[in-house]
Amino acid sequence: MAEAKRVALSWRHDLVFEGGAANKASVTLDGGGAAGPSPMEALLLALAGCTGADVVSILRKKRAGLTAFSVEIVGERRDEHPKRYTAITLTYHIMAPGLGEDQARHAIDLSLSKYCSVTHSLAQDIVLRHELVLEA
Repeated sequence: MAEAKRVALSWRHDLVFEGGAANKASVTLDGGGAAGPSPMEALLLALAGCTGADVVSILRKKRAGLTAFSVEIVGERRDEHPKRYTAITLTYHIMAPGLGEDQARHAIDLSLSKYCSVTHSLAQDIVLRHELVLEA
């Protein structure tokens, strides 16, 4: 069985919390979204970090000549409580001279379908869409 992950979060003031894993940099979360990402924004950031690490790793193994990479995510939420995500769109921006669209899409598909633990931790009824922007 995989090692269990542990984090701790402490209330600082208002709706601001600080925490993280032991002996690692701390993260500030703000329920109001002013002093740091809100918890729902942090969830999107976790998804971006997870799939981003996968795609970069896959493209490096393919020696794709990656020079720039970013992921933008838009999460659509319900109007009523719980205001959970109902759909998430990921837009991958990849700059790798000579990288073909098929290779880039394959790396993204592998991440989302097989490797990204955050993706697989989301409710299965959330619609996940993704787009690719290959930049010269």
